[in-house]
Amino acid sequence: MTDILEADTAIQDDQIKVWDPAVRIFHWGLVTAYVVAYFTADDYRDLHEWAGYAALGLVAFRVIWGFVGSPHARFSDFVPGPKRLSEYVRLALRGREPRHLGHNPAAALMILFLLLATIVIGVSGWLLTTDWGWGSQLLEEVHEISVNVTLVAVGLHVAAAIYESIHQRENLIRAMFTGNKKR
Repeated sequence: MTDILEADTAIQDDQIKVWDPAVRIFHWGLVTAYVVAYFTADDYRDLHEWAGYAALGLVAFRVIWGFVGSPHARFSDFVPGPKRLSEYVRLALRGREPRHLGHNPAAALMILFLLLATIVIGVSGWLLTTDWGWGSQLLEEVHEISVNVTLVAVGLHVAAAIYESIHQRENLIRAMFTGNKKR
């Protein structure tokens, strides 16, 4: 029994809590909102709209949490300046990028892009329900193009998480469920 407890402690000692519950709920909530909105766009308008409003609410929460949340949730922890970003990209192109406990600089840019894209999708979708935007071909195109560009970005995000998981020998997808990463 002592061996089992010692092994469990060793596993815990090798882990550190990085993603707090709020970040993880936001992440998987946004994934859910996107999936629901995407697959209800044609046949279930009310559900589609509510999923869009949920996505906007989640983004509003995440922006606030980016200033007041736990250390690794804060934008000040992971949003890079130009010098830090260019250094990271230079090293990454050589396969020598350093491991980051939180988000790496490239991931930070993707996060900011996805937050902004969600806002564009949500606001353009909402405007399509108003008297001002009803029937606007331009708004419909902005909405649809933003969705398609975001889907490509999500694909890149997932591919990068898989690549980093292999490259850094750490399951980043599991970390987004458990909140834990290797020290």
